[in-house]
Amino acid sequence: SVHRNKKSITLNLKTEKGKEIFYKLAEKSDVVIESFRPGVTKRLGVDYETIKKINPKIVYCSVSGYGQNGPYKDLPGHDINYIAIGGILGLTGQYGGPPIIPGIQIADLAGGCMLATISILIALIAREKTGKGQYIDVSMTDGAVSLLTHTSALYFAEGKPPERGGTNLTGYFPCYNVYEAKDGKYISIGCLEERFWRNLCKAIGKEEFAEHQWDTNKREEIFSALKKIFKTKTRDEWFKELSKMDVCVGPVYSLDEVFQDPQITHRKMAVEIEHPTIGKIKILGIPIKFSETPGKIRTPAPGFGEHTEEILKMLGYNQKEIEEFKKSEII
Repeated sequence: SVHRNKKSITLNLKTEKGKEIFYKLAEKSDVVIESFRPGVTKRLGVDYETIKKINPKIVYCSVSGYGQNGPYKDLPGHDINYIAIGGILGLTGQYGGPPIIPGIQIADLAGGCMLATISILIALIAREKTGKGQYIDVSMTDGAVSLLTHTSALYFAEGKPPERGGTNLTGYFPCYNVYEAKDGKYISIGCLEERFWRNLCKAIGKEEFAEHQWDTNKREEIFSALKKIFKTKTRDEWFKELSKMDVCVGPVYSLDEVFQDPQITHRKMAVEIEHPTIGKIKILGIPIKFSETPGKIRTPAPGFGEHTEEILKMLGYNQKEIEEFKKSEII
């Protein structure tokens, strides 16, 4: 699902000829994205200042763990490190328990990919108005911090950090939590608003709890009761029943269940495409639905360097030169 609709070229940027090819690509491009550690592109001679001289309208985006400056800029890292320093890992887990690693890469995907995409689009729109390209510095750690909207507001207002699992959106209260069902599977309850909480209390025959949604003195009592109640029916029975009662509810799925769910299949979030070497494969669908310009998956993710020759020929190199590039390990 990653890199579909793209073409792949291999290029040795430590060679002069490799740089020459890169410069030709940059001259014809709107955007350059790189994810080296700070300083690497300058050493290679493909940094923003160099490329800007070749193409003044270029939008050049650097995505790194900690950004292009600051005391951590040269540190190695991965998603777990960025969300640790960015505060997300410290907030993730049950009340009184240890930090729990999320099931997806939050800083990589939300802090890096999405922020880079948004910033590049903004820069391209700005270029339409000003005629100028620009440099973009995206830090995955900054991106992680930017996701702390609710918890940072609590911290700034109260002057003390929220405890892990200790807020209304992290499972401290019974109205927003996960419960085990009769079949050992889990059901999620997200009744933050009073009316949804009342609907749940009515549905499970505990209307007396409706007045105590945020009552810390009643919290353990309500938790204990709900845990017992949810174990009286299977996960899917609860989902079917509660979804008819205007309750914020959702089954906790394994991945195989996700891609069999009627809502997910209706929205075509898993699609089958033809791969040139292995035949039909399933990949993720397109999550954004445009009315006038719907997205289309034209090609699967390319093999490493799959389109090197095609791209070089597009740049004007002939087959003899391409063979020489191979011998010289430029490509």
